[in-house]
Amino acid sequence: MAKRKIRGTEEAWETGELGRDEKYVEVADINESTIDEALELQMISIRLQKSLIEDFKLIAKINGIGYQTLMRQILKRFADSETKRLLRECVRAEEQEAKEQRQMEEIEESRKRA
Repeated sequence: MAKRKIRGTEEAWETGELGRDEKYVEVADINESTIDEALELQMISIRLQKSLIEDFKLIAKINGIGYQTLMRQILKRFADSETKRLLRECVRAEEQEAKEQRQMEEIEESRKRA
C-alpha cells in the first residue's frame, strides 16, 4: 500500500495538512532560559503606574495578545523610530556641515581670485 505524499507547499502548512498531526508531536526538552537566549530576551524589573499597566492590559486584550508582549512591541517600535530620528538628525547635521564647508571654500576661492 503506497502512502499518500503531501506536497510541502506553504498552503499545506497554513491549512494544517502538514504539521498538525498529533501522532508526530513530542515534548521538546528545552528550558525557558534557552528560549530566552535564542530570542535574545532578557528579564528586567521596572516600576510602572498601575493605571498604565491596566491600560496596557486592556489594549492587549483587545488585540488578542499578552500585555507584556504588547509592551515589548511598543518599546521596540519606539526604540526603532527614535534610532531612525537620531540618525536622520546626524545625517542632516553632516549635510549642513558639508554645505557650510563648501561655502567657506567658495569664499576662500573668491578671495584668492580677487
